[in-house]
Amino acid sequence: MDVMPLLLLVAGSAAVAAGARRTPVPAPLLLVAVGLVISYVPGVPDYTLDPHIVLPLILPPLLYTSATDSSYLDLRAQLRPVALLSVGYVLFATFVVGWAVYRIVPGLPLAAALVLGAVVAPPDAVAATAVARRVGLPSRITTILQGESLVNDATAITAYRVALAAAVGEGATWAEGIGEFLLAAVGGVGIGLLLMVPIHWLRTHLKEALLQNTLSLLIPFVAYAVAEQVHASGVLAVVVVALYLGHRAWEVDFATRLQEEAVWKMVAFVLESSVFALIGLQLPVVLKGLGEYEGGTAAWYAVAVFLVVVVTRFVWVYPATFLPRLASARIRERESNPTWKGAFVIGWAGMRGVVSLAIAFSIPLTVHGGEPFPGRNLILFLTFTTVIGTLVVQGVTLPPLIRLLKLPGRDQQAETLAEANAQAQASLVAERRLEELLDDERNALPPPLADRLRAVLERRRNAVWERLGQVNPLTGETVDDTYRRLSREMISSERKMFVRLRDTRHIDDEMLRTLLRRLDLEEAAAFREAAS
Repeated sequence: MDVMPLLLLVAGSAAVAAGARRTPVPAPLLLVAVGLVISYVPGVPDYTLDPHIVLPLILPPLLYTSATDSSYLDLRAQLRPVALLSVGYVLFATFVVGWAVYRIVPGLPLAAALVLGAVVAPPDAVAATAVARRVGLPSRITTILQGESLVNDATAITAYRVALAAAVGEGATWAEGIGEFLLAAVGGVGIGLLLMVPIHWLRTHLKEALLQNTLSLLIPFVAYAVAEQVHASGVLAVVVVALYLGHRAWEVDFATRLQEEAVWKMVAFVLESSVFALIGLQLPVVLKGLGEYEGGTAAWYAVAVFLVVVVTRFVWVYPATFLPRLASARIRERESNPTWKGAFVIGWAGMRGVVSLAIAFSIPLTVHGGEPFPGRNLILFLTFTTVIGTLVVQGVTLPPLIRLLKLPGRDQQAETLAEANAQAQASLVAERRLEELLDDERNALPPPLADRLRAVLERRRNAVWERLGQVNPLTGETVDDTYRRLSREMISSERKMFVRLRDTRHIDDEMLRTLLRRLDLEEAAAFREAAS
């Protein structure tokens, strides 16, 4: 097996993604653009998306990282709009896009057109949420987009299987289609519910951080594989398990959380970068074999499908946003009044991604009678152009659109104030507990050490309040910023001294690693405070 193409893909996409951080262009869009250009450079290997790799090996870890970073409570609060988008919209788009393609493309059977509708139905909100965080969208919109992306793949894959069964001649009925959908949904959620408690128990009872993180890497693949084995939705199983584990992550020891966060950030960065580069690299593959659809005809179909996909989302989003409020007084009482601006952003943030391409590549070459699958190459082409069109057109225009609409962003002052109040309450509880412990003769400490513990609590309590205070006119830093900077400078000096002692053989490498790890944990804590 030649691993060089894989190494080139990972290294090249990582380099482009890193370079994108120095530009105003979101990394997913730049990766797709570079992939399009590189695909025609002589000597570049052919990169074909294999659905047997993308769906079971790439999709689960991406879903897992996104779900563990999500808020279960926020998603529960936005359950209705998330469900309307991730289930209702995907099914609506499947039928509307499928019917439109059936009317636009002469000779394409309705079942094959519905296959295309299911393929392009689910938006990939990775790029949308990345843009949302960069420009500071309201947290409610970000939560809705993120929640949609966690569940809509399950709906689309199930709809695709039902449409594909009809297209290849298996004669699926409406009842069978609804039954398969319910099996996938209920089964996926059920598998997730069955797995989440024992997996969490293992995570909290394994004593070594290395074993805990090994388990963490296996969790999304195990959940996906078990669910798919019983023909349930692996996507939903992964999401349910990940939401539960993320919600209970505080019960895992700190060493595991530190390692786990670093490991999963690296995994997500590599996979997301490679996936978006792969999208651009598919151009030569999808252009092969278009036959009668080549040239202007194929271009017209691509533009038409793109427009139908974009318009269909708006046709769904606006009624789904405002009609429930008109119909239910309870909704009006519980939820704030949405604006047309927020609905417009959600409608425009319907960018498609690698899942659509992977599903399209899984379409069989022939139907049951042995004849070629009707319009397979055209479906691949239209899926590719829709993915590229939404990523480029909507992805590029989304940030300026958000700025033009002047949506209220996150209130940093209010969030810092809430953080300060939370820290003050936690420090008060910790201080009371410390005094209770110190009153016990078994916990007797010399006064300097006891005062040091009290100083740590005081430091945490004051740190957040200081971010609300004035800044140093010479450096532009708050008192807390200066404290952290000086702390890092002290740690850096200690680190250099430890290395010097190792080099002069006063300590060995094993002791050096122990001392450096202690400093690394202190610096990591300082960095996390700075990032917050």
